[in-house]
Amino acid sequence: MAVFGYGRVSTAEQTVDNQRLEVERAGYAVEYWFADTVSGKAHAAQRKQFAEMLSKLRARDTVVVSKLDRLGRDAPDVLSTIKDLATMGVEVVVLQLGKLDLTSPAGKLMLAMLAAVAEMERDLIVERTQAGLARAKAEGKILGRPSKTTPEQRQAMIDGYTKNESVSALARRYGISRATVLTVVKPSD
Repeated sequence: MAVFGYGRVSTAEQTVDNQRLEVERAGYAVEYWFADTVSGKAHAAQRKQFAEMLSKLRARDTVVVSKLDRLGRDAPDVLSTIKDLATMGVEVVVLQLGKLDLTSPAGKLMLAMLAAVAEMERDLIVERTQAGLARAKAEGKILGRPSKTTPEQRQAMIDGYTKNESVSALARRYGISRATVLTVVKPSD
């Protein structure tokens, strides 16, 4: 009956220290700690450390996480992860929910609602990001990576290509890849 802790952060600049501290302050003596640095968009089973933790779990072990979204990328993934752990006989503690039996009817309802809210929050972030990009575009801002060539260079490439200059020669002359030359001389309109 071991206690496993799991934490996840999205970027290398972040740390799981606060999550671990939160678990320990809740009174759990974590024997095995696993942590991933991976986007929340990755399914639980696709996370290296989470998968390793799953391989070590036995019946009557406990998995403790600080928040529900650590257990999956969206509502179906979280529910599937909890169901799989319950099938293994593993108790799942989500500190954000308090001490709640996630396999009881009330626990399942609470879990489904919270997972759906977390998924909605992620969808709203995407929606706001898209709105911000659309506004920036409407304001005339150039989005994406800066061009490797000037408009004059691109026109010279087109002219050279129409005069049978090879793509390789153009790439060497302008210090860019053949693929970049081809996007200039043969646009995929």
